[in-house]
Amino acid sequence: MSFDVPDDCQYLETHEWARRTNGTARVGITDFAQDELGDIVFVELPAEGDRIEADEEFGVIESIKAVSDLYAPVSGTVSAVNEELFDAPELVNDSPFEDGWMLEVEYDDGSEFDDLLSPAEYAEQTE
Repeated sequence: MSFDVPDDCQYLETHEWARRTNGTARVGITDFAQDELGDIVFVELPAEGDRIEADEEFGVIESIKAVSDLYAPVSGTVSAVNEELFDAPELVNDSPFEDGWMLEVEYDDGSEFDDLLSPAEYAEQTE
């Protein structure tokens, strides 16, 4: 099975993605991750204004099969949270890279993106 791996994102080995736009990074989990988890039933996310650190847990996602920690691709301050996920966590299944995004982060250091996987590297990891 082939999974969606957008070219405009970078990835963590733990299956989170980050998409850079104008000093912020939008963050979510990948198509592969949502498929592995199954039906998402709950998402716990930090609040706007909270600080997250690269490679550290920032939240929890729960499916009918498992509970998994979410890891930050970059360090920074949470500037937005997708509050729609609290009432409709299935958006992560339906549209992991668009409607199912989780956070926007004002990142501290753009060089942290150098440590993330490219789309090609991530696609190879999930083959």
